[in-house]
Amino acid sequence: MDKKGSFSCPVEATISLIGGKYKAIILWHLLHGTMRYSELHRKMPHATDKMLAQQLRELEKDGLIARTVYPVVPPKTEYNLTEFGQSLAPILDAMCNWGNEYLQSSSCSNTNSSF
Repeated sequence: MDKKGSFSCPVEATISLIGGKYKAIILWHLLHGTMRYSELHRKMPHATDKMLAQQLRELEKDGLIARTVYPVVPPKTEYNLTEFGQSLAPILDAMCNWGNEYLQSSSCSNTNSSF
């Protein structure tokens, strides 16, 4: 059975592609253009090298980003969105807008302390 046939709903399929710890953040930054590994890492200072590299490999394997390695010393690697990755722009924009509204709302603090 192929991967596409293993999902019980479309949201599950989407989450399987962008649901990693830093995947959506990486995609968001690459919406604005090509970036080198060090630039991405500066944008996500809490990401370990191992985690960031893993997330980038998974995004590349799923066809959402492309990696270009230049044969120079030291090695230069750049990442950019593929056409398939760019198709996520409306979803990422919606997530950003929702997050901005959430952060600006007064309901950010939990006033219902039933725990």
